[in-house]
Amino acid sequence: MKVRPHRDEPEINFIPLIDVLLVILIFLMVTTTYSRYAELQISLPTAEAERQPDQIDVAVDAQGNYSVNQKAIGQSGSAPLAQEMRRLGASMKDPVVVISADGRSPHQSVITVMEAARMAGYGKITFTTQAASK
Repeated sequence: MKVRPHRDEPEINFIPLIDVLLVILIFLMVTTTYSRYAELQISLPTAEAERQPDQIDVAVDAQGNYSVNQKAIGQSGSAPLAQEMRRLGASMKDPVVVISADGRSPHQSVITVMEAARMAGYGKITFTTQAASK
């Protein structure tokens, strides 16, 4: 009877490898220095901006009244606003809806304008702000 010696398959143990990698990672995280770059102090040029031709201006006052391109709409819902925006934007190619809302206007009024723009099929919406006085 021949007896063969029993050989165990080699086993790869990844736990020591993971431990070493974690120690290296912690070492790199602790010793890394983060340099901060100085911001450039620039003075931007000023210019008078004209109203873009493909722009629909919607204003909301503090009481929630609307006006579209200086035409008063009143406190209507989103459907009349969307109809007016569609009428004004019919001759424009992909117009931008610019919302100028009073700081004290109800939040729902601004959301109504955004909903009207969506109903009219316009996806580009922006808001106007003014710089705080010093």
